This record gives sequence, C-alpha cells and structure tokens, in this order.
Amino acid sequence: METFSSSTTTSTLTIIHSTGVFLHNVVWCGCPGSKHQQHLQLLKARLFPASVTRPRTAFTFEVLDHFLIDALECKTSASSFFEKIRRMTNHSFPGTVPNRYRELMRVSRLWRDLMSRKCFGFGHDTREKPGKGDLAWFCPSCPQPGINIPDNWQDNWLISQRFVVDGNFTAQHMTMKKPQLDISLSDGLGYMVKEREYQTHLSLAVESKERSSCSNHRAINTANISRSNLRATGVGATACARHGCFVPHSIVDFQKGERHMNIDYSICNALNYHSAGIDSSLIIYDVGCQWSINFLQRVAESQGLSVPENMQIIPAVGKFHLSTHKLACFARYSLNFVQGAGHVDGEILETLWAPFNKISPTARSMSHAHRQEVLDDHMRDSNWKKIVGITKTLLTKYKRALKGVDETKSPFDELAQSLNPGKILMWEIDEKKAVEERGEYLDIYQLQINKAPTMAEIRLKLTESENVDDRLPGTVSWLITGINLEDLQDALRANIRQLPNDATSAQKASIEEKRQRLAARIAKFHETADAMTAGMDLDIGTVHSDDPRFCRTDNDGNEWVEVSDEEISEDIDEEILTEEMGIWMPSSTSRHNRLTLGLGPLQAEELELRKGQANDCLENLRMALGHKALIYRQYFRSADSTWAGTRSKQEARRCQLKIDKYVRSYQRARSAMQHLGMDEATLGSIYREILPTELSIDKEVTEENRFGQGSDRLAWFWRVNNANEGQEDAWMDEFYRVNWLKAKARWSRWQEELSLVRHEMGWTINWFKYHQKEWNRRWQQATRPGHQAYAYQQVLMWGRFAQDAEKAFNGCGFVP
Repeated sequence: METFSSSTTTSTLTIIHSTGVFLHNVVWCGCPGSKHQQHLQLLKARLFPASVTRPRTAFTFEVLDHFLIDALECKTSASSFFEKIRRMTNHSFPGTVPNRYRELMRVSRLWRDLMSRKCFGFGHDTREKPGKGDLAWFCPSCPQPGINIPDNWQDNWLISQRFVVDGNFTAQHMTMKKPQLDISLSDGLGYMVKEREYQTHLSLAVESKERSSCSNHRAINTANISRSNLRATGVGATACARHGCFVPHSIVDFQKGERHMNIDYSICNALNYHSAGIDSSLIIYDVGCQWSINFLQRVAESQGLSVPENMQIIPAVGKFHLSTHKLACFARYSLNFVQGAGHVDGEILETLWAPFNKISPTARSMSHAHRQEVLDDHMRDSNWKKIVGITKTLLTKYKRALKGVDETKSPFDELAQSLNPGKILMWEIDEKKAVEERGEYLDIYQLQINKAPTMAEIRLKLTESENVDDRLPGTVSWLITGINLEDLQDALRANIRQLPNDATSAQKASIEEKRQRLAARIAKFHETADAMTAGMDLDIGTVHSDDPRFCRTDNDGNEWVEVSDEEISEDIDEEILTEEMGIWMPSSTSRHNRLTLGLGPLQAEELELRKGQANDCLENLRMALGHKALIYRQYFRSADSTWAGTRSKQEARRCQLKIDKYVRSYQRARSAMQHLGMDEATLGSIYREILPTELSIDKEVTEENRFGQGSDRLAWFWRVNNANEGQEDAWMDEFYRVNWLKAKARWSRWQEELSLVRHEMGWTINWFKYHQKEWNRRWQQATRPGHQAYAYQQVLMWGRFAQDAEKAFNGCGFVP
C-alpha cells in the first residue's frame, strides 16, 4: 500500500473535460520545492488551472482545444459551450453541476494567447518579443520582399500591393463600466491595431465634416453619426484584394461612423506591412473617389500616419459599388482600366464579413481586450483557411484566366482588323497617356460626342429643308402626327388591357371617351392625307397588332381577365374599334404603288422620321432598364418593411410597362422602315429585332460577381447606337474608338490575370518554403525534447504544403 509523507496535501479539484464536469480528490506532490508549484503540477498533467495561487478548478487541454475550434468554426459562445458541458454531465439536473463559466472565459483567453505564441514560434524564440502583427497570418500569394520573392526582384507592375478597404457596422462594442480593470494579452500583436497609439492618432487628427460630392454614399454621410452607449460603432478593415486575407495590424474601431481618420490609419498600417521596396499600391474602397482626394495631405499633416517613400497610390472602386457612383467616376475609378489590377472585383471583403458578423453579437458586450483577442482569433482563422485552400484557389483562378484570355482576344483581334491602323495608332497613344497620368485622361473610355439624333432633331432638320426642296409644306408635321396617333392607339390598347374583369361603368366610360377623341383625330389626319396626296386613291392604312410577349398588365401577379371589346363598346355602332383602325402612311403602300403614285419624297421623309422614332425608343428603353435595375439593387433588395417592398414592386412593374411600351413602338418603327425599303444590312446590324431575353436584368442585379463580366455580354441595343448619314463618320469613329479601348482593356486585364496567377503560384511555394526554413532553424536550435518535436512537426507540415503546391502547379507555367 502506497504511503504519503506528512507534508503531502489533498484537496478537491473540479476538472472540466470535453465529456463533462468531474470532482476529484487530488494529492499534491510534497517534494521539497513543490509547495508553491501546484499550478505547474497540473500543467504537467495536461490540466490548465483556473488560478495560479490555490487552484481549485482545472480544464483539460482537450476541452480547451474543443472550445476554440467550436468558437471558430461554429461561432459558439463560452456560455453556450459550458451549458453543453453541464448537460453532458447531468442531462436531467444540469443546475446541480458546478458553474465554471467565468473560469472558462479567463482560461480560454490565456489558452488562446499561449497557442498563438507557440504557433508563431515565440515559444522557441523566447528572447524575442512579438511585435505589431507578429501573431497573425497574412497572404502567401501576395508579394512580400524578403519572404516570398527573390532578393534580386525587379521593379515592375507585378510587384505591387493590392488592397481592398471596407467598414463593418455590425461589429459594435458597448462602453465598458470599468475600463481601468481591463487587461490586454496581445494588444496590437494580431490584426487589431495597438490601442494607445491609435487613440493618440485620433486625438490629434482633424476630421473635415464633408458631404459626398459624388453619390449619396453611406460611408461619407454617416461619418458624424454617433451612439452614446457604444465605444465602437463598427470596425474598418484592409485585406488583400486578390485572395481575401486580412492585413495584420490594420483593423481599426469606428467611433462615429466610417471617418477618414479611421480608414487612413488602417490603410497606412497596411501599406507599411512587408512592403520594403514596393512603390505602388492599388487601394480599392467603395468611396475611393472621395477618400483619395486629400489622402496624401492628411498623411502629411498627421504625426500618426506614414506612407512608404515614393509609394504611388492608385485609388479604385469595387465593381458593385461603382454602379451607384456618378457616371464621371466610372472611367476614373473602374478596375477595368487599372493597369496591373488583373481580373479582380474589389468586393471580396463583403464575403469575409458574413461569417464575421455571427460573432459580433457575442463580442459586443465583452471587455475591450477580450473583444480584441476574439476578433484577432477569428481573423487569424479566416486567413488560415485561405492559406490551406490557396493551392486550389490559384488553380481555379488559372483556369478562369485561360478562358478569359481566349474569350476576349478573338473579339479584340477581329475588331482591330476591321479598323483603320492610323486611327488605332492614335488611340494607342491616348491609352498610354491615360495609363501613365490617370485622372481626367481616363475619360477617353467614355463617349465624347453627342448621342444619335432624336426624332425632334430629325423633325427640325426636315422642316427646315421643306422650303428648299420641292415638297409640300407641312408634310413633316403631318407624318409626325401619324406616328403620334399610332402611339395613342397603343396607349389605348394598353389601357384596355389594364381593366379588371369587373370594370366599373366609370372605367368603361373613360375608355369610350378616349376612343371617341382618338377617332376624331384619326379622321382629321386622313382628311389631311387626301390633301397631301392630291386625292389619290390610297390603300387601306396599316393596322398594328401588339406582340403578346410585350403586353404585360400592371397587377400584383394575378392576371385579370381582359374585358371584351364588345362589352366596352356595347353602346357604339362602329364596325371597327378606334384602337384597331388603320392609319395610312407612305409605309402602308407597296413599293410599286409608291413609285406609281409619286410618293418618293413622302417615303424618304417617313424613313428618316422612323429612324428617329427607333433611336428615341432605344434610348428610352436603355433608361427604363437602368431605372429598373436601380430599383432592384437599391430599394427592392434592401427593403426593410413590407410597405417598402410593395412600393418597390409597384415601381418595378411601372418600369416594366414602360419597357414594353418602348419595345412595341420600336417594333412599329422597324416594321415601317422595312416596308419603306431599308436595306437588310442596316436592319440586321443597327435596327435589329428585340427579343424578350435581351430585356432581362436579373443577372446584372443578383450575380454581380459572376464570371463573364470582363467580356461584353450586353444586349445589342446597349452596344449599338445609330446616327443619320450626316453624322455617320463622327459617330462611328467615336463608337469604334470607345469599343476598341474597352475591348483592349478587357483583354489586357485577363492577360494580366494570367501572368499574375502564374507568379502567385511561385510566390506561394516560396512562402511555404520560407516558413519551413524558419521552423527548421528553430528545430536545430531547440534543446528541449518538446520544443524539438513541435518544431519538426512544423517543418514537415510546411514542407508538405510546398510539395503539394509544386505538384499541383506543375504544367501551369508558374514562375518560381
């Protein structure tokens, strides 16, 4: 039987394991020198004590590991996790199980900090203390001098920083009651910035209360909104734009919204992270057009901000956010026109906030230091997942880049071959100037002459020529009246389609009044036609039938049964309804009869007016589709109430009715031009048929980041505008100039993407080998068995990462 010395003590210890809470009698070692080392005895037994002086509670290493994984992967709070343990201990009476929630909160913070320091080698390099951002992972595929790119690297567009910046107003933090009791374990060592230095910067910085001069941006206009019960209204973050890794020591708290002084601090810390020798940085920010105006001036005036020497800052706006900016911002801040950007959408931070927001409610009421550690841990885990999956990510990017180059090169080559080489040479000079100077020089990507002539412009031109040519005066006005009467008939038919099945007498009477007024105008029009044609025996006028594909009704989704024409017109003796009357125009007569009757001048005038009508319809159609897209993006998708959603739906339906009306009017104009003898080449290239599928905006709204945006996939009427013969040269030159520049930009971005991915493959392998080398050094320097074992395990892990990446990238042409 084993005996104990008289100095041996026994106590009851509460042990929390992954399977439950247990009470054990523990006999402490009574050897000389061990009296005050009970916590060390527990650690040697793989038990983490809740107290150092007189431990009465301990957690197994296993349960602490389980809690950290649950918190990272399942976003489990400490309270929920411990309640689970209590129920596992006694499912029927969990209240009888000792509650060690507070102890878990304290021990888990210590455990998290120890594991981080161990993971980053500070358990081995004990003489070194971690500095800013040293307990944080960063992107293995971004160029970092001294780490993953050769020492003899050359300065070119490939070696550049590419960051995306964004704010998150879900990650709030409440004001602490006793902040003086807060103790930080890793202030500034992870992703959150060092608190004291940050507060010093804020106290000295001066924020200008400026309103946005672009669009109504939330980030600018909410900059001065504060909440008295919150210490932080959100966080601002900087991440690598191509792979979505948070930049260490660059996450800041907001105090009164997303102010420039907050974002500037985040961006400056990111610019100075592993950037020795890099002289260019692409900053993608949803309000980059406003932020970049005085950024360097604010840096120069602040003691807490700095930018690497000779660093060129290139501001841009993410592709989704750019759609809400003014048109002038598109060319100057679009990623499509930034040399070296590759194919990036600039919205990757939005995807990182989604899982991050799940922990925000839990972290909201934590102490400042605890919240900082939790946010650091989740960002560290997010970056670690990116590291683990980076090989697969780069392979996917490589395949997309190959496809993108293939799909954009052929259209660009075909377009270039059809153009005047002299003009292309001039455009290339303009493009080079825009790339070097940027700013207003980027406006070359926008149309710089007036749009195609409207019907009003054509009418004015023809009216002015009436007195010059041998034409009857007033023919243009008469033809315009005929086109307007066709539109009035269309409107009347649309009104009839809107009538419900149980239409009231007042509704029917209103329709009849419109019919009578329209019938009188048509009769007067035909009287004028007799005078214009000197009483010739004319054919029956054209009767237009509406395309049922573009005849929707304005309702809530329940199709009303259309009221019959006979029911509405039961008191009318007319044989032909007004909306179905034929209206005689030169296009109503066959080509042979037009020549026989000498209607050539009238035919030419109507053809020009029909072109103007078609141009107007296409312009109005584009505007209506754009308005509908805006409603879906800004109102319908973000509606916060049933009332707002219903209003948005109604507005969208009204837009759709307008779209259908413009398409029907365009169809009438196109049909008339066809009857008037317009050549098939013009009809097939400029005035093409509009299909219902070409009017869809769903993918433009719901799949903004889909593959294919780098190619011109818009419907033909977005790509083609038209002009009369007098403007043809100037307009077509401008049209081809802009299309050539944009086609080249699309192809160039995909070429850059392919080159970037191949270099990123090599940088990734080098990054893995760098860490393998560092751990190999620690392994060779280690003297304790435990240190040696852990270091060698890390050597094998990083070596396998590098080996797997080299094997996967074999055949992709990666640059080592």
